Amino acid sequence: MHKAGFVNIIGNPNVGKSTLMNAFIGEKLSIITSKAQTTRHRILGIVNGDDFQVILSDTPGIIKPAYELQSSMMDFVKSAFEDADVLIYMVEIGEKELKDEAFFKKITNSKIPVLLLLNKIDNSNQEQLEEQAQLWQEKVPNAEFYPISALNGFNVQNVFDRIVELLPESPAFYPKDQLTDKPERFFVNEAIREKILLHYKKEIPYAVEVDTEEFFEEENIIRIRSVIMVERETQKGIIIGHKGSALKRVGMEARKDLEQFFGKQVHLELYVKVNKNWRSNQQQLRRFGYNQK
Repeated sequence: MHKAGFVNIIGNPNVGKSTLMNAFIGEKLSIITSKAQTTRHRILGIVNGDDFQVILSDTPGIIKPAYELQSSMMDFVKSAFEDADVLIYMVEIGEKELKDEAFFKKITNSKIPVLLLLNKIDNSNQEQLEEQAQLWQEKVPNAEFYPISALNGFNVQNVFDRIVELLPESPAFYPKDQLTDKPERFFVNEAIREKILLHYKKEIPYAVEVDTEEFFEEENIIRIRSVIMVERETQKGIIIGHKGSALKRVGMEARKDLEQFFGKQVHLELYVKVNKNWRSNQQQLRRFGYNQK
């Protein structure tokens, strides 16, 4: 008997969805930072066993959209309800509600299995943990409840084992050696964007998109040329920094991560261009893989 199915992870921004998916897969597919709205796309990660294939989907954190990019991000979340065989609803210690009531109703009325994961329990005491467990079990009575620490791996294997139990009988959807549905350029873009999220403040990381224009793989080296898009000239200056120092740091750190990811030497060239108001431009959003309508 072989089992296979889609397991979609949803929740508010910054509750640890990407950390959980990376823990399941054993590879860094999703960006992890302390900033909210880090994940913009729906990213599939595939875990294969002899008799199972778990197709995990990391989705953007649920927010009320303020501009077209965020609306597109919420469309990815909506699609996660449509094709799931198992739904993971993730909350963190201290949280009391999902930021969108309509999404919450979809979870509580779900006809498919729901696993409610209370994350970051290492940041709580026993009394707080018991209070939160009672609160969420009352709010989402249709869900199976698991306290976890995705960062430290506590209870993660038990959750994964339960996911496999819940999957329907099915042949594999993807080749057994496949790790994700995303192309190499996607991970180049994400590695660069992660460093921008880590090193720049305020609006800058959210006004940035990365476009990898060239990706040439040779026997011993991968040659990459990527463009960092910003919305205004002032942002371009901030990204580049004094005598190019800030951009150089982003490139150096991203290159190290990419060499680890691809297992090969990487030559990375970075450029910065102004692409005015790209976050509100449907044509530009489609170009960057967001607006799928």
